Amino acid sequence: MDLESRQLLRSGKEVHLSPKALQLLELLVAERPRALAKAEIRERLWPHTFVSESSLTGLVTTLRGALGDSPRDPRYLRTVHGLGYAFCGAVTEEVTQRRKPAAWRGRQFRITWEGGDISLVEGENILGRVEEAAAWIESASVSRRHARILVSGGEASLEDLGSKNGTFLRGRKVTAAVALADGDEIRLGLVPLTFRAVGNATSTKTAKE
Repeated sequence: MDLESRQLLRSGKEVHLSPKALQLLELLVAERPRALAKAEIRERLWPHTFVSESSLTGLVTTLRGALGDSPRDPRYLRTVHGLGYAFCGAVTEEVTQRRKPAAWRGRQFRITWEGGDISLVEGENILGRVEEAAAWIESASVSRRHARILVSGGEASLEDLGSKNGTFLRGRKVTAAVALADGDEIRLGLVPLTFRAVGNATSTKTAKE
């Protein structure tokens, strides 16, 4: 598990995981060998948001499938009956020297809204009300897979996914993929969000007294 690139690798090849599944794995590994109660896990993964117990159960099932794990004979994820889950695999921490990232990699893309603030990852970031969404937005006006933001090569674009109540950028309905810029106002149904692009693109200016 590469925390810097946010990837799970097997024999050097990436094993696809949704952002939430990777977040769950990171949480259980970080807290090992402590068993975490289901309520604590839900609060850590979906803070201040009500989600059903089945959402966590489904996420654990997805993660076990990616790891090739079995609930009856677990190598990584142990079910603690009446409580929750724990990571039971062996862990070896490695520190590697990485090349200095390209200039655009110094930029960070974020989405902020009343219910949260999340960092976007390279590739697809789903916005909506499904468990694998990068940004879980709990509102009746937001579809399960409402929209997505694609991050690639230091650029980000917004695309509607056939939502019922529409996706809007700067007050205009999104009908095709559109590029995003720092400070852009996005609206999913009735929920306003703000896109932020921050990083080392500009140097700090010295204030004159």
